[in-house]
Amino acid sequence: MKCVTGFFCWSAFMVMTFINVNAQSVGMVEIKGGAFVPLYGNDSVKVKVDDFFIDVFPITREEYLQFVKDNPYWQRSNAKKIFADGNYLINWYNDLHLNEDTPPQAPITNVSWFAAKRYCEIQGKRLPTMDEWEFVAMANEKLPDARTDSLYNQYILNWYETPKTFNQQIGSTFKNYWGVYDLHGLVWEWTLDFNSVLLSGESRKDVDNDRNLFCGSGSIGATDLMNYAAFMRYAFRGSIKANYSVKNLGFRCAKDK
Repeated sequence: MKCVTGFFCWSAFMVMTFINVNAQSVGMVEIKGGAFVPLYGNDSVKVKVDDFFIDVFPITREEYLQFVKDNPYWQRSNAKKIFADGNYLINWYNDLHLNEDTPPQAPITNVSWFAAKRYCEIQGKRLPTMDEWEFVAMANEKLPDARTDSLYNQYILNWYETPKTFNQQIGSTFKNYWGVYDLHGLVWEWTLDFNSVLLSGESRKDVDNDRNLFCGSGSIGATDLMNYAAFMRYAFRGSIKANYSVKNLGFRCAKDK
């Protein structure tokens, strides 16, 4: 990960020795809800987010391996193509074994939305909504909303240029204001309503087709024209389907309070 001067410039050794934890032992943290203006909304109308819980870390490959052992329906050779495309777990050696060069504590990737959703449901949880995810992800170390901090946005954009961060161990990035790691810096993450930006709704400005997500026309419905990092997230969400399995797309779970 590139280091932005004056912002989160930790060595990999310091980060690893600081957290060196098992994700299952850490669990979830409570997020105190509030209201915020999303990138795509109705001008300055705020979206309300209720109190909820979210996983401190993304789900790891080791955790997902246990899931497919317990739920054979989601093993690579058994998963239906309608629910998971041909890239589903393609980076595994076989149904029940990771590749030898695959770090077990790295985030699980190459999983579809259907698979991620089912994983969370079996845990008694759910995927976070897009508004919940964005609400938590706009925090840096000290501020619950750091979107106006140019250094923070640049930090996220630098990650987009860094190759193979999906092979890094969970906890390799900073702990944000809420106590959540790795929302930026390792992998993209599925949300429950990942494609809702394409739909009309009370909390969204009418965005009826894909062209409103990309290039210059994306600014039509945007509330912050300088938040390029958020533009990229929304564009990515609008370009995928629920059965897609992408090498740098993982997930974490949430839960109602």
